[in-house]
Amino acid sequence: MGARHFASRAGRWSARHRKQAILGWIAFVVIATVAGGVIGTSSLEPAEMGNGSSRTADLAVDRAGFRETSGEQVLLQARTPAASSAELQQAAGELAGRLAHVPHVEKVVSAFDAGATGQLSKDGRSALLSFDIAGDDDAVADRVGATLAATAAVQRQHPDLRVEQIGSASAEKAFEKSLGEDFKRAETLSVPFTLLILLFAFGALVAAGLPLLLGLTAVGATFGLIGPISQLAPVTDQIGSVVLLIGLAVGVDYSMFYVRREMEERDKGKGPQAALEAAAATSGHAIVVSGFIVLISMAGMLLSGSSIFVSFAVGTMTVVAVAVVGSLTFLPAMLSWLGERGWTEKGRVPILGRLRHRGGGRSRAWGWILDRVLARPRISAGLATLLLVALALPALGMHTMSSGIEGLPADEPVRQTYERVQAAFPGTTEPAEVVVQAADVTSPQVQAGIAQLRTQALATGRMSEPIDVRVNPAHTLAVVNIPLRGTGESNEALASLAALREDVVPATIERVPGTTVNVSGDTAGSKDFNDSMKSHLPLVFGFVLGAAFLLLLVTFRSLVIPIKAIVLNLLSVAASYGVLTLVFQHGWGESLLDFQAGGGINSWLPLFLFVVLFGLSMDYHVFILSRVREAVLGGMTTEAAVADGIKSTAGVVTSAAAVMIAVFSIFATLGAMDFKQMGVGLASAILIDATIVRAVLLPATMKLLGDWNWYLPRGLSWLPQAGKRVSAQRA
Repeated sequence: MGARHFASRAGRWSARHRKQAILGWIAFVVIATVAGGVIGTSSLEPAEMGNGSSRTADLAVDRAGFRETSGEQVLLQARTPAASSAELQQAAGELAGRLAHVPHVEKVVSAFDAGATGQLSKDGRSALLSFDIAGDDDAVADRVGATLAATAAVQRQHPDLRVEQIGSASAEKAFEKSLGEDFKRAETLSVPFTLLILLFAFGALVAAGLPLLLGLTAVGATFGLIGPISQLAPVTDQIGSVVLLIGLAVGVDYSMFYVRREMEERDKGKGPQAALEAAAATSGHAIVVSGFIVLISMAGMLLSGSSIFVSFAVGTMTVVAVAVVGSLTFLPAMLSWLGERGWTEKGRVPILGRLRHRGGGRSRAWGWILDRVLARPRISAGLATLLLVALALPALGMHTMSSGIEGLPADEPVRQTYERVQAAFPGTTEPAEVVVQAADVTSPQVQAGIAQLRTQALATGRMSEPIDVRVNPAHTLAVVNIPLRGTGESNEALASLAALREDVVPATIERVPGTTVNVSGDTAGSKDFNDSMKSHLPLVFGFVLGAAFLLLLVTFRSLVIPIKAIVLNLLSVAASYGVLTLVFQHGWGESLLDFQAGGGINSWLPLFLFVVLFGLSMDYHVFILSRVREAVLGGMTTEAAVADGIKSTAGVVTSAAAVMIAVFSIFATLGAMDFKQMGVGLASAILIDATIVRAVLLPATMKLLGDWNWYLPRGLSWLPQAGKRVSAQRA
């Protein structure tokens, strides 16, 4: 059977041509890394990341020929009511004077300047000073430091006041610092945690190091490949974290399946070459199938309607493909080379090394659980299903939102400044941008429409001063900044946005002939992204589920297997959604995970979790079912094959799941809310999948179905046959 499989042929060739396979892999990784460094990575522009009306507005502004600047604000606030307004004015004057001498700073406007509006709070305790930094994003990132130093100097001179800066450049600097620290922490912890778990799984340092080596080289090669790929499809800056997360998980998983099977075959008395060929024909084939399913799942993100998800799809599909290739070539070559010299189990850990060989490497704990599940399959399946449904129920009330600056840790200074500015000057840190396009936006008709826009916006009571207008050099586009009541995607902010988009704009500027009007800004962008995700979810789900169904149908020549696999995986995904909702929407475990519940889940997370979890869960499913089907083809009854297949794979599946849970849990401890939610969602889903689903629900349902597991209608008998028939077809 194995000779007909691509995986078997690849494993045999790699074992016979070890030098070419090993050196070829090393050369590939080095060349990819060097090429990526030389070519560089093309990143998505901020204007390209949006959806809907806000994306149209952002792209129009981006192409309008504005002189590139970045707006900043400084909050001057009395710490106590006793502080005088005179000190506020003095500090504002000193800061304006300092900023006037900072290169590239322009348009410094203080709340105390003549004609300034909306920059002094009603209680007189807070004032704003605004200014621009000239230059593109890269230049401003270097120049903002001097303005932060000026702000800090005035703060030292006035300890009774808060003198704090916030703006796109200063917030981005804080984001990069926080994310950089998080990413470094994840990198630092993930490798030793993974190695420790692998040592428990294999009981020897060399055997444990192989999966880690494959995972790390696959990730490294992918980082390099992203460079040239990004020249065709620019990527988001967060792609590195996603590639590390997925690459390490699948790279370690695939090689664990392969190495463990090779060691198991040698324990049965086979020689190194025969054991390797058996592993290639079985685990290697399972890797190819599961790799295709993971690729299909990740490809679902290409249909999301979001350039950010297209970027994630490019990164994850690349690292999965690289990991599969490495598992079929580099890994068997290394196993052949090490096995011939007896080095595979070098560095054996005394107790763990003996335990791995005891009982054929089977887990006694999982064996005990499985015996009881198979003894009472109806009760086991019923209880497991009820538990999963109970966990999933909170997801029915899931609210999605964009975290923005509120995704930073609560103790991050820039976030605290943001919250103070929002409290004193609602909407000024994230105003709506009404983008007006016309042949001449300075014409009397357009200017009159903008004036009406301003008047009616203030009349709603949901918008406030300062409202400012920018016009591009060609006079073809105007941007009207209007502060909204509320923050982010709060009900108040969304109501303010709806009033602007649905009432104010249509009644004023949009009535002017020859104008095109779109609304952007943080709240508008978040809402448009959220709406796009919801509208594209059915398309993504349909594609992933349909493609996975067809692939499993062909692989196992059964109609029941793919249907059951999809149902079980959807149950585990739904349960993880429920856990995510309980934790981050309702605040369960706030003190344990060190966060403050924001009332919702990040808009991008449900779709991302679905495609990733569906793909990773299928890894285990395919690996287990391949062993079950192998036993059935060998003459066992379905019940005996289920028991044998799950018991023989329980140890490696548990170890593989432990690696994923450990890596994902590291992300759950990071400060950024995006990473924290992603880590909790992924870790909880893998834990649920590897325990309740794979150890209880899967064997219970397979026993209940019996030979019906392999049911294939006569009309589908033309499907390719990977081995002899499992059972008689039923009409």
